[in-house]
Amino acid sequence: MDTTAKTSPPFDPDRYGVILAGLLLPPRLMPLDAGAPNLAVRPLLQSLDLAQAFAPHRIHDPAMARACHAGLWLYHNFLDESHRISQDLATPTGSFWHGILHRREPDAANASYWFRRVGEHPIFSVLAQEARELGLRLHSDRWDPFEFIDLCEQHRDTETEMEMLLRHMQQREWERLFAWCYTQSVE
Repeated sequence: MDTTAKTSPPFDPDRYGVILAGLLLPPRLMPLDAGAPNLAVRPLLQSLDLAQAFAPHRIHDPAMARACHAGLWLYHNFLDESHRISQDLATPTGSFWHGILHRREPDAANASYWFRRVGEHPIFSVLAQEARELGLRLHSDRWDPFEFIDLCEQHRDTETEMEMLLRHMQQREWERLFAWCYTQSVE
């Protein structure tokens, strides 16, 4: 595979500072369903001070920093906590996090509703490239969150190669959305 075609660098938890890296390491491959909450990190997520977590950067977009927090809850399979944050973010990005968590519940209809509210998100082109790199064949060259919802519905809990491929794509989706939110919050 030609690695020069990559549109994004690999996800590096250390890029996000000590506190956030501590919540991102060791790497987790999230399930396509709700999964079991990672209870060991609940106290850290509950007491997370975003200003400290983002240091040495200064947060200039608090909504994007909260979107990162919603993503962290989701990363550790705390869907209700993620939901409380994302439902209060009246932005396409808040709807994106909201759509992911409903896809994982699983509630495909609700996930589709929230992805309709996303519209065309800035990371969709990167996700389309990521899907191609992973070997996920979609009906279009563009990222289609609705087709991804359908694939997750079809292959969840099948213990197949396709389920693993979808889990890896979901991981890339999470990483790219988290990275985008982080960048938007501090630049």
